[in-house]
Amino acid sequence: QVQVVESGGGSVQAGGSLRLSCAASGLSYSRYCMGWYRQAPGKKREFIGLVTKDGRTLYADSIEGRWTISKDSAKNILYLQMSSLKPDDSAMYYCAVREEGCPGVAGTGYWGQGTQVTVSS
Repeated sequence: QVQVVESGGGSVQAGGSLRLSCAASGLSYSRYCMGWYRQAPGKKREFIGLVTKDGRTLYADSIEGRWTISKDSAKNILYLQMSSLKPDDSAMYYCAVREEGCPGVAGTGYWGQGTQVTVSS
């Protein structure tokens, strides 16, 4: 059974930093695509970035270089280092994994329950 578990969310003041972690287990293959997404109340789910199965890192244009995604392949853990946080970054942050292709905002792949990030001004 595939499990995807996010951690590291919390409350932070504007300008602060947080690091989110995502642990995946139970997958059939040793390499797969893992990504970060977020959804704020009343808004559509948004793509943040991902690491493909061959190790390429892709980011949404909206991230504008503020954040960094990294992966510890030995431990199957994906990280999202967020800095210069803004109140608009407040959302539920989700991690998703997919063995064939990459997860999509429509919900393809395996998804975690999310971790809440709240940024106060």
